[in-house]
Amino acid sequence: MMRYGFVMPFGAAADVAEHAVMAESAGWDAIFDWEAVWGDDAWIALTAAAMVTDHIHLGTMLTPIPRVRPWDLASRVSSLDRLSGGRVIVGAGLGALHEGWTAFEADEGRRIRVEKMDEGLAIYAGLLTGQPFAFKGKHYTVKPTEFMLPAPPVQLPHPPVWVVGAAKVGATRQPSLERAAHWQGWLPQVVDGDWRGRPRSPEELSSLTHQLLLMRDDAGLSTEGFDICIEGEFYGAHTGDRDLAAWADAGATWWIEGAWSLEDGQTGQAELRRRIQAGPPG
Repeated sequence: MMRYGFVMPFGAAADVAEHAVMAESAGWDAIFDWEAVWGDDAWIALTAAAMVTDHIHLGTMLTPIPRVRPWDLASRVSSLDRLSGGRVIVGAGLGALHEGWTAFEADEGRRIRVEKMDEGLAIYAGLLTGQPFAFKGKHYTVKPTEFMLPAPPVQLPHPPVWVVGAAKVGATRQPSLERAAHWQGWLPQVVDGDWRGRPRSPEELSSLTHQLLLMRDDAGLSTEGFDICIEGEFYGAHTGDRDLAAWADAGATWWIEGAWSLEDGQTGQAELRRRIQAGPPG
């Protein structure tokens, strides 16, 4: 069964909370916010949404793991998971380098970001699974502690992590895809020459889904409950995004509505409200 979420393309915490109420009433399954280096804080916005909703899931799309200290991430996620009664989803990726990032933090290079992402997610999961937990990596070291320990999250062993997994066309090794296969969900991308984006067709997703599920099987991991998330714009102009049954047949378990074409302003805000109130496309 396909489930449906949408990403807030703009809006402060109060706006996210207001739209979350609207979305829950309209039948959406999740609302997502994106993390900025400098801007409105996504976790505060999602906390505001949690306070005024009952069952809609709350997530990031996405969290740039290499630039977040993993114990800070574990603290934020577990706090919100407890507050919301177990409704948190973490969308995880390397993060797109842009002026809004490099204005404050130098690019450490892709290799370093990959290392920090792997170590950061391992620490996130380890801390939320419980003490004693120790970790020694290239970038982070964690020692066991019993100091003022928080309660465990509602979702055990930890709130689910959906990881960006990019498949390079023609490559014999797919480390990004393998990374995603070891978590609870996959945000699929395809890299083909200079082009990078989500799978270009349900057929392409189906082929990649087959590869990823084999990776989970090889790792001894169950495919039960593993989420495959396609982001598109059903309410936009791309008619190919409207064949949701084909995406579901290809393996997608979530449709994430990304209204990135809308601009912040009176017209864009009105259109965003209209799309949310229309309810999930399925």
